[in-house]
Amino acid sequence: MKPPEIDWQKLNALIESHKTEQWGLIPLLQEIQKAFGFIPPESVEPIAEALGLFPAQVQGVITFYAGFSMVPRGKYVLRVCCGTACHVKGGRSILRLVQQDLKLKEGETSPDYKFSLESAACLGACALAPTMMVNRDYFGKLSPPKVASILNYFGKEGREEG
Repeated sequence: MKPPEIDWQKLNALIESHKTEQWGLIPLLQEIQKAFGFIPPESVEPIAEALGLFPAQVQGVITFYAGFSMVPRGKYVLRVCCGTACHVKGGRSILRLVQQDLKLKEGETSPDYKFSLESAACLGACALAPTMMVNRDYFGKLSPPKVASILNYFGKEGREEG
């Protein structure tokens, strides 16, 4: 499957809605990321021009924040926590389990653009360790059967994100 097509009319409308708002860079990037699933590299210069910034400034913000991506990611982005609490409670084992089940390595996206797999230094849900997120939903106190159930839910039932 090929990467998603970029709707330039939609992208230009998003950029135009934040034109000349230098403070609007992060909200604009969030809107683009939500609309397209990633920030197309070709959009950096039009964004910079519209907001009165240098392209390097836009690029710097995109690469600084882990929530932004310049490559297409899957419909479901799985982030497995590998922070201290999760590590102690088996976070790395959970990551290996997800890797085996989805046949993905960290940082990879499935060929059908359904899943992307990432590890995180901390998801901020230490009391629920080990933890992972699927898009914005948290799943904690993970065990192999619970992970299998979560992956089955998102993988085999074709759940649409709400």
